[in-house]
Amino acid sequence: MKTDAFALRHIGPEESDLQQMLKTIGVDSIEQLIYETLPDDIRLKAPLNLDPEMTEYEYLKHITLLGNKNKMFKTYIGLGYNQAIVPAVIQRNVFENPGWYTAYTPYQAEIAQGRLEAILNFQTMVIELTGMEIANASLLDEGTAAAEAMALLFDVRTREQKKANVCKFFVSEEILPQTLSVLQTRSTPIGVELVVGNHEDFDFSEEFYGAILQYPGKFGQVNDYTDFIAKAAENNIKVAVAADILSLAKLTPPGEMGAAVVLGTTQRFGIPLGYGGPHAAYFATKDEYKRSMPGRIIGVTVDTNGNRALRMALQTREQHIKRDKATSNICTAQVLLSVMASMYAVYHGPRGLRYIANKVHASAVTLTNTLAKLGFEQTNTAFFDTIVIKADAKKVREIAEANEVNFFYPNENSVSISLNETIGFADLNKVVSIFAAAKGLATIRIDELSNTNHFPESLVRTSTFLQHEVFNKYHSETALMRYIKMLERKDLALNHSMISLGSCTMKLNAAAEMLPLSAPSWNSIHPFAPLDQAQGYQEMLTKLEEYLNEITGFAATTLQPNSGAQGEYAGLMVIQAYHESRGDHHRNIALIPSSAHGTNPASAAMAGMKVVVTKTLENGNIDVEDLREKAILHKDNLSCVMITYPSTHGVYESAIKEITQIIHDNGGQVYMDGANMNAQVGLTNPATIGADVCHLNLHKTFAIPHGGGGPGVGPICVAPQLAPFLPTNPVVATGGENAITAISAAPWGSALVCLISYGYIRMLGAEGLKSATEHAILNANYIKEKLSGHYDTLYSGEMGRAAHEMILECRPFKQKGIEVTDIAKRLMDYGFHAPTVSFPVAGTLMIEPTESENLEELDRFCEAMISIRKEIEAATIEDKNNVLKNAPHTLAMLTNEIWDFPYSRQEAAFPLEYIAENKFWPSVRRADDAFGDRNLVCSCAPIEAYMES
Repeated sequence: MKTDAFALRHIGPEESDLQQMLKTIGVDSIEQLIYETLPDDIRLKAPLNLDPEMTEYEYLKHITLLGNKNKMFKTYIGLGYNQAIVPAVIQRNVFENPGWYTAYTPYQAEIAQGRLEAILNFQTMVIELTGMEIANASLLDEGTAAAEAMALLFDVRTREQKKANVCKFFVSEEILPQTLSVLQTRSTPIGVELVVGNHEDFDFSEEFYGAILQYPGKFGQVNDYTDFIAKAAENNIKVAVAADILSLAKLTPPGEMGAAVVLGTTQRFGIPLGYGGPHAAYFATKDEYKRSMPGRIIGVTVDTNGNRALRMALQTREQHIKRDKATSNICTAQVLLSVMASMYAVYHGPRGLRYIANKVHASAVTLTNTLAKLGFEQTNTAFFDTIVIKADAKKVREIAEANEVNFFYPNENSVSISLNETIGFADLNKVVSIFAAAKGLATIRIDELSNTNHFPESLVRTSTFLQHEVFNKYHSETALMRYIKMLERKDLALNHSMISLGSCTMKLNAAAEMLPLSAPSWNSIHPFAPLDQAQGYQEMLTKLEEYLNEITGFAATTLQPNSGAQGEYAGLMVIQAYHESRGDHHRNIALIPSSAHGTNPASAAMAGMKVVVTKTLENGNIDVEDLREKAILHKDNLSCVMITYPSTHGVYESAIKEITQIIHDNGGQVYMDGANMNAQVGLTNPATIGADVCHLNLHKTFAIPHGGGGPGVGPICVAPQLAPFLPTNPVVATGGENAITAISAAPWGSALVCLISYGYIRMLGAEGLKSATEHAILNANYIKEKLSGHYDTLYSGEMGRAAHEMILECRPFKQKGIEVTDIAKRLMDYGFHAPTVSFPVAGTLMIEPTESENLEELDRFCEAMISIRKEIEAATIEDKNNVLKNAPHTLAMLTNEIWDFPYSRQEAAFPLEYIAENKFWPSVRRADDAFGDRNLVCSCAPIEAYMES
């Protein structure tokens, strides 16, 4: 037994368990199972050509040496990214804690109350700092949040504006360059015309429906936008403001100026730079726009007993419901990072945030005054943390970099310096000495900070913020540590039990993959640092791209998209760029099977495509004849087909090559949704089945943790003809020779967490990756057979096998009065998170065990499901007072003196023997979604604020 092999630790079933599992399935070997599951004509003929696998020890040594190639300069580049201090109590108890980073999206609210409270704190923090009415649970980054604001304001145009096709959107030239690039990408497909200019020269023409301003501007200038926003409102122009959230502790918030949307990043609230991400963007707007707001919203409601409960609110406005009518394709949030940012606000409170903001501003004012004494002119008339110095940029840069300091250089006569909370007297004095040396003068020492403001009195914030108790009682480390632990105990994460979510792949996130993320050599690099200071990152990212090329069979990869939905959009935009390069501007039809995930049609609509839905057969497969008919019908305008493989129904369709050929024969490209790529790695690949582009969910197939709903990474891999169009970045060039503009803000997206996937591949190697895929299929088919006779599997392959996941039929249980939701809630009493509920088929459960679960855990889950099946049999449609309808059962119920249920306390909370060893208690009874939507409260508020009278 090679006990230092990473595959041994990652893959759950042991060698000694295999015979029992294979016997249950009814095969002699894993190879036979794979043969009966996967069409033979798409099997890879040769093993993956990857570097040899490493042990955990070897990998950690390797990644440390690689990290040492990154140079940790003191960086004042700014442009939306600032060095932040991650409080150690948050780093240890959230960022490095599997109780937080392995949790799933809080669709099952009763076992996610801790995370939901932390996100509610985040929303409250955003609402109060921005002066707005409602905020969401975070977005991907500032650039894409700005694009969502542009789209929201387009959606909420007046009836007259829509009738007149008013489509111009003003963009201040003060906007961050990466934000402008994302706006350029996202505007054209939806019919928005961008006009970039000086806000002081804007004519407020009726041709405009909206505008976006930067506050402070990209190089630090602070403007009072009150008059601009008022004049815009008079002309039916709604204004979005991209605002630095720390500055809002000191400056008048845009909401008080009348802004319709306020957005930005919370990165400087205790989130590492990480070479660009992941970071949590924020998005706040007016209450009247809540049904057009992108992303998730956490709201307050009540449970069955009328007690306060939290859950995701207004789900009907999301892409998975609205599909191609959705205003956004975003189905995720940066939850782990928003939790960190919210805890930063909880830890510091309003006084702490004011102190930090005052210190940063005072440092900028003091530096300005000191450099003036050396004869340097500062050009910003008002600023918060960023100053622009007139100087010989080339000379300053040479001296600065020799002293391991980075500034930003807008042109040959300017140096931009953006200060942050890490600044101290030694840092200020080094900056002064650099400029003194550039003039050949003796330096001037700084020993104290100025206490004057360098912006107008009218912009001094006078309103209070963060007055709620949660932001004013956890300021010691002991108090915050216990608060974080209290919330963690309310959440069921992967460190407690299997999370068998179909389509979501909740596999092991190995500690060895996670450890490097805490290293300063990896997490403190600015995304716009000179490339020679990020050689470790460049080697790692380049190698990861090469590995993904090999795994998918494609020619090139971009890591820029920072979610699966962003990857979908990127892939479609690249396809469109390819068609346009050939003069095929008219190709805009996307064929999408009816079984597709909701993000597929939403992404296609955002990319300016017309969605044509194709039929699905009763066995769950794509209706090839219907697809052929529609491909031929639309052959002159066909852009692409969007398919998932294995299918969303958990089956390897044998007609896949025929399907891709039909599309190619009719002039289209094949987009493969990579949601189920973990059932392909090492066995087949997208290129082999005939795809041209796919996105990969690194947070699924390649082990990046879900973090309670984010971070995710959704790179796209492409065939040779699409490689020239991969996206670039305006500050650090990336992508192909005919690159499209940016998909997300940072050049390499969420680069820090790409380390996880890099480690996953390096430690598993070619054989380990293939074995992981085989064991995912093994585990799924084992569960399928164990549950056979108790539950019907909705779809199977031609030889009766499931892929890596399966759909259980639960609709007949309605005859007993039992809904699929009742099963989901009852599983909580057994210590399990529910499988995916009602997707892709309403009234069903989609189960995916992953390769990481061992036989003991698989059996425990099956035992729970079989026990629940017996409870269903005992239920009657007339009697609603049963153990399923009342689930989940809380500790408060079990310890109450009154027990008026027709079953015992033991049946309620301990229906099987194993549960007593490690009981997980849901902290609330079933949450009332409808009540919460009728009485929408999305920030911290007392119970009296939302209880019905």
